[in-house]
Amino acid sequence: MNGHVESANRVILKALRKKLDDVKGEWADLIPEILWSYNTTVQSAIGETPFKLVYGAEALIPVEISTPTLKAELYNQDKNTNTRATDLDLIDEEIEMAAIRQQAMKQLIQRRHDKKVILRTFEQGELVLRKTEEARKPQAHGKLAANWEGLFRIRKVLDKGAYQLETLARDLIPGNWNVSSLRKYQS
Repeated sequence: MNGHVESANRVILKALRKKLDDVKGEWADLIPEILWSYNTTVQSAIGETPFKLVYGAEALIPVEISTPTLKAELYNQDKNTNTRATDLDLIDEEIEMAAIRQQAMKQLIQRRHDKKVILRTFEQGELVLRKTEEARKPQAHGKLAANWEGLFRIRKVLDKGAYQLETLARDLIPGNWNVSSLRKYQS
């Protein structure tokens, strides 16, 4: 569930940035407005608003409360009570449907991602480059520092995409290296 929270936080921070522009100190005043906007917007993953999933009904915007609308003029207490009772009876089904839609969206995204993934493996003795870690990049080079370093040989193939490396002089490089940190050397 942390992924959902991080995603929601990312959307909220993006909305805050759009609203603030140059007035960065007033972010706390805008939080209720942005949270209301987020909670009353249909989320693509679940196909419902978070407000409806929590309270079982759509939210009324403040304009609908203060200004007479057709919805308010045609209000019927008995019909509203019956409709509300029906909505509350169906809320469990709506929550289940939202969970199913969310799972379907997750599977769709997973399939899209998996289509783009290219499986890479290396054999013992192959020459590779290693991704330069931020700590090893020279500060003086800034953005122009090399992203890949060395010329290494695969010493040993381990499980699940892990490799032991050695220099061309056959000196062991300490630690194991994941396939995502390696790239085949093209001469």
